Amino acid sequence: HLFSSPGSVAFMQGTFLFSRGAVRAMQAAQVPNGVLVTVASNWAHSGSPRYSAYAASKAATVAFTKSLALELAVNGMRCNCVLPSYTDTPMTASNSPQEKARDAAKSALGRAARPDEVADVVVFLCGPRSSYVNGSAIDINGGAVI
Repeated sequence: HLFSSPGSVAFMQGTFLFSRGAVRAMQAAQVPNGVLVTVASNWAHSGSPRYSAYAASKAATVAFTKSLALELAVNGMRCNCVLPSYTDTPMTASNSPQEKARDAAKSALGRAARPDEVADVVVFLCGPRSSYVNGSAIDINGGAVI
């Protein structure tokens, strides 16, 4: 069953709980121009066989973020989402060399993303140069999904 795996609902629940806590904290501290950035996955757009619940939770994260952007804009807060593809992280470190090569080949750039490349986009979204970016889902996938 689609929602019988522990992660299927937990991924979205974690995003919801974190977002609620962050928004409440920013509102309580009267943070001007608060920013919330959620993390989804390029699978939100493309889906994935054998990982349908995970992909669905990431699509839900995008929709949730866009809804928050509309709800919170009146308070001066911005909400955006990043959608990285295959990224070289501890989570993927145990993948076989064949799996790593296969996943890297899906990118037009022919390699996995580095964590700092994803972080740089998050930093941009939190900064003043993105002050008019709200409700966006930013793909960070090296051209894997266009």
